[in-house]
Amino acid sequence: MTDDLLVISPVKAFTCAECGTTDADLMRLEDDAPHCLACVDLDHLVFLPRGDTALTRRARKASTLSAIVVRWSRARKRYERQGVLVEQPALELAEEQCLADDDVRARQRERAREMRAVEDVEFQQRMATEIVRLFPNCPPGRGEAIAQHAGTRSSGRVGRSAAGRALEENAITLAVVASIRHEDTPYDELLMAGVPRQQARDRIRDQLDEILERWRA
Repeated sequence: MTDDLLVISPVKAFTCAECGTTDADLMRLEDDAPHCLACVDLDHLVFLPRGDTALTRRARKASTLSAIVVRWSRARKRYERQGVLVEQPALELAEEQCLADDDVRARQRERAREMRAVEDVEFQQRMATEIVRLFPNCPPGRGEAIAQHAGTRSSGRVGRSAAGRALEENAITLAVVASIRHEDTPYDELLMAGVPRQQARDRIRDQLDEILERWRA
């Protein structure tokens, strides 16, 4: 920071040593005396608050003249950076460049989203094929429905587990069991009636096992 021009945002009002104004918000020390920006030929610069690193970097790079603005922190007993002063055209150019970057990143996110969607469809199709292979007598379309549900990205369901993504038989079976439990037994109704989860599972286990065997046959 020692090579940069420093401008101070004073904690208290000051009097410019050259013109005598007391209305300035920023000052620069010259010969240990406070000067307003007009007197040190910096009043044409605009203030860019800290926070956007890319915008600040680009604005300073494009600005022929710039200065760092600091303010004394009573709590930390040190000067802390508040932002920078840059030329208006440089700031406008930097803002245009950052907006262009935002557009690029938006397009990249959209392409990534489309790629993930294609990958999800392909994965769910493979899972549906494996479900039908393991359970050839499941109702038509049921394998696809189970695969779409169990294989939803970021769902935390068994289809998105490591075993599910590897299409391991146990994971596929667990996905089918969950579907049967909710779709083909009164399990959900029991839960709504206040039956504890494990008791509800025990009550529908025979029915679930029967359907599972029938689908496997």
